[in-house]
Amino acid sequence: MGKRRFYVVWNGHEPGIYGSWEECQAQIKGVKQALFKSFGTMAEAERAYSSSPTMYIGAAAKEKKTAAPNDPRIIREALAVDAACSGNPGQMEYRGVYIDANAQIFHFGPMFGTNNIGEFLAIVHALALLHQKGSNIPIYSDSRNALMWVKEKKCKTKLPRDEKSEELFKLIDRAENWLRTHSYSNPLIKWETAEWGEIPADFGRK
Repeated sequence: MGKRRFYVVWNGHEPGIYGSWEECQAQIKGVKQALFKSFGTMAEAERAYSSSPTMYIGAAAKEKKTAAPNDPRIIREALAVDAACSGNPGQMEYRGVYIDANAQIFHFGPMFGTNNIGEFLAIVHALALLHQKGSNIPIYSDSRNALMWVKEKKCKTKLPRDEKSEELFKLIDRAENWLRTHSYSNPLIKWETAEWGEIPADFGRK
């Protein structure tokens, strides 16, 4: 069994502290701009719940746990992306974090999907966002599959396309179309977890 996590929900159906991802998920499902985060101890969760979520989520967040180490090989002016999935398939979400400031730049989900699909969509989301801003900074991902899929401009998932997954596949279609119709110069770099620890965009649910 993995280490227990505590989940703070600032904006959800019933804000509070929950002892499992399933309980947290029930409170944020269907809530637009839900605000939540996991912590390793109840004390940390209680301290966070009594504080503003901007202390822990968004541009002001400073997450030491997933901050990039001071390894000279890591480009700090870069985006790191990652996905998390409760079950596989299950409720999936992804996000992007600016490494140098350790600040969340975007977040999507949760919605039904798989972890690999989330990793793929996160990279394309980062590419589209940086393209819009005219930025060619690198993007880190710890998923070899997702990096390969982006390079091949095709999400090679084995998830069936059916009524349950249709909304997800619409996002995949958009992402693949973006890759076919746009060019980019952002380096896509594999995050070396074994050497550097968890990627700064990690959701901390392992």
